[in-house]
Amino acid sequence: MNKIGIVQKAPVFLDKVKTIESAVAMAKEAASNGAKLVIFTEAFIPGYPAWVWRLRPGGDWNTSEALHHRLLKNAVNVDADDLAPLYAAAKKHNVTIVCGIEERDGKLSQATLYNTVVTIDPDGNLLNKHRKLMPTNPERMVWGFGDATGLKVVDSPVGRIGALLCWENYMPLARYAMYAQGIELYIAPTYDSGDNWLGSLQHIAREGCCWIVGCGNLMQGSDIPEDFPEKETLYPDEDEWVNPGDSVVIAPGGEIVAGPMNKEAGILYYDIDLEKVAIAKRAFDVVGHYSRPDIFQLHVNTQAQSPAVFEK
Repeated sequence: MNKIGIVQKAPVFLDKVKTIESAVAMAKEAASNGAKLVIFTEAFIPGYPAWVWRLRPGGDWNTSEALHHRLLKNAVNVDADDLAPLYAAAKKHNVTIVCGIEERDGKLSQATLYNTVVTIDPDGNLLNKHRKLMPTNPERMVWGFGDATGLKVVDSPVGRIGALLCWENYMPLARYAMYAQGIELYIAPTYDSGDNWLGSLQHIAREGCCWIVGCGNLMQGSDIPEDFPEKETLYPDEDEWVNPGDSVVIAPGGEIVAGPMNKEAGILYYDIDLEKVAIAKRAFDVVGHYSRPDIFQLHVNTQAQSPAVFEK
């Protein structure tokens, strides 16, 4: 058995340093309770830009600009030492950490943001970095498009793990790319919630015959800082559940075995039995005996995409 811990907690919204401090504390707590894998939600550091769903598309220019500037200042530069405390926590507590971040491009323009999920190994090293392939609807006003350089399944002490962010999980070819790499523990950090989302995760568990971990955003109106632009208009109710969480663990085959954790902060624990993955594939293996490569094949371009190439 391999114990995982899904952290469902509001970030210190739009404060990178304090949110990383919170993540370090939660990693310590999860490890002290035996977790070998600690998972944080989509854009946990420094928080998901939920305002995009409440502003008028193409309108509210001044508010959008003020919020984007604040988000930009608190985004994570993976090429710098921003995540050093989280790397140190993974090593100190001997845990693998999967965490959603607002990533600020550190190589080219240094001003574009990406919705990114990082995987940190128990030695404190960055094991993988995946940028969301297609931002959803108004998210395209905030994030750039990722590529397939991080569309990977990697080995960890708790099995072969990989992550797709939120509605990337509705992309059948992205899912297939994960199945084809032998994924055992499929992680879905998300801003989505509710019965429709949970039903989709159950389908993925049946389709991929793998464990599914849904890690949901948690936020109330009271988590929005007082100096948030237009707070009185966008988030007037302190008690409103902007997002209720709904973190969940689903077994191969589709049975919900832990959660959903709804409107509650904490860590959802579960012991994963990896043997159930291979057992589930006896009847249906979408990239094995149930595939038809003579008819269908998926080709994935894993080359880094760049608007500028500097040849030596």
